[in-house]
Amino acid sequence: MARQLWRDLPPAVRYDVEQHTGLILKAVSASAGVNSGIATTLHTATEVYFAKGVPADHPQIRTQQREADINPHLPAACPRLLWHVQSGGWDLLIYDHLDGRHADYRPGSPDLSLVAQAIDELQQTPCPEKTGKRAEQRWASYLTPAEAGQLAGDSLLHTDLAPHNVLITDQAHLIDWAWPTRGAAWIDPAVLILRLMEAGHTAAEADAWCHRFPSWAGAPHAAVAAFAKANAHLWDEIARNAPVTWMKNMAHHADEWATYQHQNG
Repeated sequence: MARQLWRDLPPAVRYDVEQHTGLILKAVSASAGVNSGIATTLHTATEVYFAKGVPADHPQIRTQQREADINPHLPAACPRLLWHVQSGGWDLLIYDHLDGRHADYRPGSPDLSLVAQAIDELQQTPCPEKTGKRAEQRWASYLTPAEAGQLAGDSLLHTDLAPHNVLITDQAHLIDWAWPTRGAAWIDPAVLILRLMEAGHTAAEADAWCHRFPSWAGAPHAAVAAFAKANAHLWDEIARNAPVTWMKNMAHHADEWATYQHQNG
């Protein structure tokens, strides 16, 4: 999605935001991310906020609403949604601003212990009744009904633990909740494993690192193997439909992980 600057928004939209924030003196557009039409840090005389949004008629509006709906139920470390502004053909979410950087997942990174703490906090967070899709629905097209049923559970899942969705301050903060899901608690560690491999961990190293999570240590092998197979099919499909280098790399890691699961069953 083409990124717009704060000053490019219709005056009525900026006015309606300022009814909540006060006068915006400076706006700094984010360089990362591709799923928001606007993503910017807003400075007033006394406060700093983060705003993200999309045109109201864009398909991505669904993920905006998911983020707004799930925010009251998130762990304390996640930034709070302050206002949801719908104005002038735009849908904007205004959050507390976190002065952090994206997580470093490379082997030996000190960020990894903070990421583990954030995931531990999430795994202890109750899942609200209405939470987007259920895991057995989201991956159903890549599995048999019996396999998909093994993904069911009552845990709140993030499901997109890429390093740019984790901000590091003195702790790790999980952001960008576009795909909240209800399912088995071990699914988030399984998702994280591919990102650890992307950052340079071997499949065995990523597996061993995730054994610190009780949900992963106790995950049924057959269920994990089914999910690994589903992810390999999913990433292969993504890479074929949008042949971008990082997507091809993720498809390679997903296939490597599925093979590792098959060989270590």
